[in-house]
Amino acid sequence: MGKYKKQAILSPITIIGEVAMEVTIPLVTAEIIDNGIKAENVPYVAKMGLLMVCMALLSLVFGALAARFSAVAGMGFAKNLRSAMFKKVQDFSFANVDKFSTASLTTRLTTDVTNLQMAFMMLIRMAFRSPIMLVLATIMAVRTNAKLSLVFIAAIPVLAIALFFIAANAFPRFNVMLRKYDDMNAKIQENLVGIRVVKAFAREGYEKKRFTDNTEAVRKAQYFAEKLVILNMPIMQLCMYGSIVAILWFGGNMAADGSMDTGVLSSFIMYVTQILMSLMMLSMLFIMFIISRASMERVYEVLSEEPAIKGAEDSDVSAEDGSISFRNVSFSYFSDMNNLALENVSFDIKSGETIGIIGGTGSSKTTLVQLIPRLYDATEGQVLVGGHDVKEYSLDTLREQVAMVLQKNVLFSGTIRDNLKWGDENASDEEIIEACKAACAHDFITGFPEGYDTNLGQGGVNVSGGQKQRLCIARALLKKPKIIILDDSTSAVDTATDSSIRKAFREKLSETTTIIIAQRITSVKDADRIFVMDDGKIVDIGTHDELMKSSSIYREVYESQQKGAEE
Repeated sequence: MGKYKKQAILSPITIIGEVAMEVTIPLVTAEIIDNGIKAENVPYVAKMGLLMVCMALLSLVFGALAARFSAVAGMGFAKNLRSAMFKKVQDFSFANVDKFSTASLTTRLTTDVTNLQMAFMMLIRMAFRSPIMLVLATIMAVRTNAKLSLVFIAAIPVLAIALFFIAANAFPRFNVMLRKYDDMNAKIQENLVGIRVVKAFAREGYEKKRFTDNTEAVRKAQYFAEKLVILNMPIMQLCMYGSIVAILWFGGNMAADGSMDTGVLSSFIMYVTQILMSLMMLSMLFIMFIISRASMERVYEVLSEEPAIKGAEDSDVSAEDGSISFRNVSFSYFSDMNNLALENVSFDIKSGETIGIIGGTGSSKTTLVQLIPRLYDATEGQVLVGGHDVKEYSLDTLREQVAMVLQKNVLFSGTIRDNLKWGDENASDEEIIEACKAACAHDFITGFPEGYDTNLGQGGVNVSGGQKQRLCIARALLKKPKIIILDDSTSAVDTATDSSIRKAFREKLSETTTIIIAQRITSVKDADRIFVMDDGKIVDIGTHDELMKSSSIYREVYESQQKGAEE
């Protein structure tokens, strides 16, 4: 609860005050009827009436305070829970992220937390109010007339059976409903991210129909779950009104024959109403917990998920240079040695060396380089950076030394300057400009009216694919890493710009180990060595000239690209 603990404690305390006033009011009512109105004692009625008004006002004040404290505590609880989940997700490795879909995490951070917030608010209010009211009102009712109390006690087993039936069947239905919400959020996210593609192919109608189908599935799942839960209220009302009718019948006969005063009967009915209302609130609380249970389990799944990759605690290991070694490395996304993405890969890269990686789609080029900054861990074998096993580093230290421009370039909402400072938040304007010049981004940035202060919008929607790639390269350069990895990061730029970027790298990053994954051989032609990958293995290593002589795969790719260029 953190700083909201005070409100969480004060809420039940004020509720006790509210309940105490409400339970006492029927006694005053009985006194007014039996000793005031019957005796025609106007001063007594006025005095006791004033007392009742004061008690009602106190009950109102206590109730308002309880509502305020519970609302603040509930919102604070939701805030802290979302923060804890978000922080947990930030510690996830790629393997952990693969386990949960983005849409599912979004639903858990929003809908599920909101459900838990409502349940918590009900907990610190109703979970205190209802039992206290139930106990005190029952004591007062039995004290008033024990024989007549048997009427409402008979209603309790009926309610218990009904609640058990609802609880046993409602939980799995709400689980299904939340999974439908995940599916709907996934479709929304997919559509909004790819809205330009949708419009380019004129698929708006198809997307509308698909979304309608998703929302209809959510509606049906929600209806299927809710139609069982709503039975709770009619059952409660049946028991409540049935009990009141029975009490009026038997109590009325008692009042008629003089064995029970009218005022006492009136107060008894008020106590019974309080008892049954308490039971109703407890049943509502119970139903809310059924609904929130599914959300609680989903939230707990995230909070209890242990990061698949943990850095060495209190490690002072630092990369001595930009050298990289793979020693009999194998990797599987499913930790299954029969389903390997990489198999028995071994090589050594010297510090400052430029390495090109070529291979067909599905050859695991990206998988290979993701093991260097420990975005994934090798299933078998050892990966060394700067002469040390990557597992000996703290994750922050390792990833500060390794800059990676991912295959999917991502920019965040904010200005160009804000995005570039992800590489170094303390970077000066001169350093930013230098990095952008090296990435061939400075010219187009200065072409914008606001230059480096241009707002990119969410995901960098205001720039082209090639511009986005160059900004991501500049961002990586600002880290001043010992190793930089470009994962097909120049695919959207023209060959002239690609050549300029490579030239800048040779001139300004001569001591930085550079790994370039590319589809175009021209992007890696000048590398010190080129790795040719096929089916998760490095099948050939050499310079461009060497591979043209010795590697049939490399030669075939080169000739097909040359033929395409000539045509």
